[in-house]
Amino acid sequence: MAEHDADREPQPIDEEAAWAAIVAGYGDEPTDPPGTKPFKSIEDLALLEGDRNATPEPPPASPEPPPEPKPLGSSVVFAPGVGGPRDFKVAEPSDGDLDDTDEGHFVPPEPPPLPETDVTAKFAWLGVIGGPLLLLLAAVLQWEFTWWLTTLGVGGFIGGFGTLVARMQQDDEDGDDPGRGAVV
Repeated sequence: MAEHDADREPQPIDEEAAWAAIVAGYGDEPTDPPGTKPFKSIEDLALLEGDRNATPEPPPASPEPPPEPKPLGSSVVFAPGVGGPRDFKVAEPSDGDLDDTDEGHFVPPEPPPLPETDVTAKFAWLGVIGGPLLLLLAAVLQWEFTWWLTTLGVGGFIGGFGTLVARMQQDDEDGDDPGRGAVV
């Protein structure tokens, strides 16, 4: 069949007629194909299948006030008589909830005290942190970068870093063996 279609010349499409048909049908709702279920209105969504699209009769006049309007976003209906996920309430805890298997309230242990450092380590940390902070402060406040300000900032960082690296402790038991490889 594709062989015969290739031999035929393409028929010209009347674009004006096609546009006129589109414009003429603008706003008209197309008919439902045969065998489809009719559209359910929003009021009928919670009804059972047998009750679909039945025109609701107006309720008899009652002295009760009308229900309060639902807040925004509450238009989803889950099922009659079943609450949604936001209706869940957590039970309030009480002292009677704990039994012998419960550990009760956790009290963290006090942290161990920090080790005491010597004056050299304190000055090294001051140089490592204080040097770049001094240069940053000078840049933010637009100070003139004199030779002593630059020397103090850069030299303090390099000297403090070098001091901290040189004072690092080695955890080797014997300083001769660097521990390169497996021990059999």
